[in-house]
Amino acid sequence: MYTLTRVEGDRRGEVVLYALSTCVWCKKTKQLLTDMKVEYSYIFVDQLDRKTRDEVEEEIMKWNPRCSFPTIVLNKQKCIVGYQEADIKGALGL
Repeated sequence: MYTLTRVEGDRRGEVVLYALSTCVWCKKTKQLLTDMKVEYSYIFVDQLDRKTRDEVEEEIMKWNPRCSFPTIVLNKQKCIVGYQEADIKGALGL
């Protein structure tokens, strides 16, 4: 099992960001969510030990078979891959 880091904000459903700590687009996506003051949880996949990383990547591949980053999962129903500002704002009703 792995732990997500929670960022406080306005609750717009369950928002989970899977990211890499070294990825520019992941940082931009994280900053976008923060700037919009949305509550979300995130995990930097590249900072996990191998066993946990395998577990997280398996979870990501349910939503994004290419397992690319950033991957955002909204309410366990919708997935947005990459830095897609308009799609993210639309999905969050902003």
